[in-house]
Amino acid sequence: MTDWFLQQGHGVRFEWGPVGARRLAEEVACLVVVDVLSFTTSVTVAAERGTRVFPYAWRDGTAHAFARERKAELAVGRREMTPDAPWSLSPAALRTAPLTPRLVLPSPNGSAIAAAAGDATVIAGCLRNATAVGRLLAAQGCGTEHRPVGVVAAGERWPDGSLRPALEDLLGAGAIIAELRGQGAGPLSSEAAAARAAFTGTPDLADTVARCSSGLELVRGGFPEDVAIATELDACSAVPVLTDGAFTAVSDAGSG
Repeated sequence: MTDWFLQQGHGVRFEWGPVGARRLAEEVACLVVVDVLSFTTSVTVAAERGTRVFPYAWRDGTAHAFARERKAELAVGRREMTPDAPWSLSPAALRTAPLTPRLVLPSPNGSAIAAAAGDATVIAGCLRNATAVGRLLAAQGCGTEHRPVGVVAAGERWPDGSLRPALEDLLGAGAIIAELRGQGAGPLSSEAAAARAAFTGTPDLADTVARCSSGLELVRGGFPEDVAIATELDACSAVPVLTDGAFTAVSDAGSG
């Protein structure tokens, strides 16, 4: 089998979706999942409040059983929230929902990538914690040819289930890659360098994300605050690391 798709020889690599994650997971030390609207942004909001977040790929009857087994609350769809079920994939809702120590957060994109990581360490990254993620990985010696990092943009889904590359995830990945490079990580693969260039070349990040396809979907659907929270660049120093099946916050030692 050829291995051209592994971006070998590079300390920082970039790919899309669950299939890309499975490919990179074959030989990277760490996978950074980026799902800006809204899985990994929601994970940071919950994790910085002290919640352990269990990713789950399906929002169906099996999710209820999965949550019961873990003695966790289950997040519902944005429009399905009730006083008894105030947790959802909405970052704005998670900020105001009652604090819960354990939460199952279904997501067909970000969760599927986390599940595809195999033995690699998995980190939830987004625009809110891009600098913190880059600093933590660099401090752990990741981002080199011997301990490469794979940054995976989740993307969205077309109605037929195929991958729709999403601009907001490209920018979130680029922000993390830019920080890794600033910390001395590298070399960057061509794919990673292009993602970095997309981020550094975007003059108005908040406006760009609000006007892209995924941003318009949320804004026009009545959830503009979710987009605003997702573009709080470097507002969060917590780095959620997947440990024993749940994302748990690790503080960036270089913050403050």
